[in-house]
Parts: sequence; C-alpha cells; structure tokens
Amino acid sequence: MIPGLHVESGPEAVVVAADRPLRALSSAVLRGGLVEARGIVNLHVERGACCEDPDALLEAYARGRGLAGPWVGLLTGARTQDATIGEESAEGFHAVAIVTVGLSNRMAAGRAPMARWTVSTINTIVLVEGDPEPAALVNLALTVTEVKVLALIEAGFRDADDMLVTGTSTDAVIVAATGRGPRARFGGPVSALGWTVARAARRALEAGIRGWRERNP
Repeated sequence: MIPGLHVESGPEAVVVAADRPLRALSSAVLRGGLVEARGIVNLHVERGACCEDPDALLEAYARGRGLAGPWVGLLTGARTQDATIGEESAEGFHAVAIVTVGLSNRMAAGRAPMARWTVSTINTIVLVEGDPEPAALVNLALTVTEVKVLALIEAGFRDADDMLVTGTSTDAVIVAATGRGPRARFGGPVSALGWTVARAARRALEAGIRGWRERNP
C-alpha cells in the first residue's frame, strides 16, 4: 500500500482515506472531474434502488464515517465486500487498483441503446504514488478502460445478443495521485506510469471478474 493512504472495504462501501490531499480525475457522481480529494467513497446501493439525490447520500455517508473532506463519491450495485486489489511498482511509481465488479448489466459501448441511469457496476479506483500532469491523468483513465475491456474480452463475456461486451452501462473510474515521487507527462500503456497502472488494474480486474463468475455460475 502507498504510505499515507488507507483503504477499507466492507458490505457498505470501499473507502480510501488520505492523510494529505490527492489530485483526482474521475467520472464520479460526487465531485467528478479534476479535483483535490482527501476521501474516496464507493458506496453500495441495492440493485434497482432509486437514488434521487446521490450527492446527498454520499456526503451523508462520508460525514457519518468521519471521513476528512473533500470527497469524491461513486455508487455501485456490486458487492463492495468483494472488492479486489492489484498493485505494481516500476521506475519510482507505485500503483494500487481497487475494483468492485458486477456483470449482470453488461453491454457494448457504441452498440447498446440508450437506457435509464442505474448505479455503476464496475468501479475502478486507482491510487498512484507519483506526480502526473493533468493530461497524464486523462491518459491513465483511458489506459485503465482499455485494460477493463481486454479483461472482459479475454474472459469471454457476452451480452444477450451473444456479442462481446466492453463493460456495463454505468462503469466509473477514478485515478488519484499523491503528487510525490517522479513526475509524469504521459500515462499511456507503454509509459512507465501507464505500464505500472495497467498492471495493477489488470490484476484487480481479473480477480474481480473471476470472483463474480464464481458467485454467479
């Protein structure tokens, strides 16, 4: 684990607490975009639940936990107690990926029709010991998404029409960096930082996909 970062997973949520602010880029429902964050919450909600005010729900949970703000928050119908973790280090960078996986709502981007919003199902949190530029954080989010798609294809998952899938309809990703250690301009899959993150994400995603399949034979 990265010094100064604390990760906890249980039936209610996956929670990351940072001793110092992180620079985070995300598609999160609460404070998505490029922000500073002391806490990251991936909150479990029951499938089919109607979350009319997800921001208030996430903020209430973070406050109730005494989690130092500001926060970034996700919602998921996946079992947060089954979150999987992958780690990798290279050339002064260290990456930790924490993934929650549910695959009952799988689809393919660019082929699936528009649908009503539901809670996110494959949520990926990546923590980085390093100092990437904002553009490198965008690169990393793309790299992690590519890893997710490859892991699903290699696992052979298909949709109701027996076509290959790219994820679920509302997947989300967070990449958060400490700002310590080597600087990085790029985060693509063959850069030192991108390679490190991709390896950590692959380990977490493969374990999460395998676990979901075992629980849903």
